[in-house]
Amino acid sequence: MTDAEQRLWSILRSRRLNGYKFRRQRPIGTFIADFACIEHRLVIEVDGGQHAENERDERRTAALEAEGWRVIRFWNNDVLANPEGVATGILKALKSEVAEKAPSPSRP
Repeated sequence: MTDAEQRLWSILRSRRLNGYKFRRQRPIGTFIADFACIEHRLVIEVDGGQHAENERDERRTAALEAEGWRVIRFWNNDVLANPEGVATGILKALKSEVAEKAPSPSRP
């Protein structure tokens, strides 16, 4: 793992992020996700500069999304410089997914 991946894993492992279970280096189809929350079908990728505007990454994201996964990406420097902000972004993604699944209140 890169330094950024190790830093993020220290936040995600053992249900440390609000009890959500994450796996690292998780095979999904023909891809290997840096991190994945299987229950909420969320993939987290941590990327260096070589991934900027990378068509291969775009195709990979599209393929995962076609299979029902949501993919969020963070730059290495963001994870290293602002791990709390990255954790907040992940929680927002997880909570927005939970809100989408919640039944809407019935109207009188």
